[in-house]
Amino acid sequence: MAVATPFEPARYLTRVNGSDYLEVKWRLVWLRDRHPDATVETELVSHADNIAVFRARIAIPDGGSSTGWGSETAGDFRDYLEKAETKAIGRALGALGFGTQFCPDFEFGAAAGRVVDAPVKSAASARGSTAQERQAPIAIAAIGPDQAATQRQLRYLQAVAREAGLDGPSLDERAVQEFGVQAVALSRRDASTLIDRIQTQAGADKIAS
Repeated sequence: MAVATPFEPARYLTRVNGSDYLEVKWRLVWLRDRHPDATVETELVSHADNIAVFRARIAIPDGGSSTGWGSETAGDFRDYLEKAETKAIGRALGALGFGTQFCPDFEFGAAAGRVVDAPVKSAASARGSTAQERQAPIAIAAIGPDQAATQRQLRYLQAVAREAGLDGPSLDERAVQEFGVQAVALSRRDASTLIDRIQTQAGADKIAS
């Protein structure tokens, strides 16, 4: 009887502008491998003037949840709807720690460049996997939501905060108000929650404007 081996993300890395990058489709496989019961939901929140805004929500039973937002325009891509959905999924996965160590900082809005994955099918990727997706021989350390937030996750949080108009002191003030510690001392779970809240508020403000 064949025994499934854990998914090893390092086997599926690509090089983007000199940095290792893990595509969203493989991050979904990673999520499925670690948390088979995780759910991925996407919603087209706004579609006007050839601009699409998607919201993606990922929930892990007893392990937290996150929301990611993504937008694209028809002037950038013919399949801009699918690209926007994929971007939202990727950001939600990053907020939970899936792929942040393999994603260039500019994926989260920095000025150095831009990464846009090919469209992925969230439902199929979240609920099923193929034999190829489970070939990896090396085990992955469990991701503990109460462990300290990774440096990548903190940089992502800072990037999200900047995009929402929050500077460093303002971010720390919000972290203290909501979790009792400065941003740098947040756990994975709390960092994910704060990212979720900031993105949700920013997305709502964007739609309202």
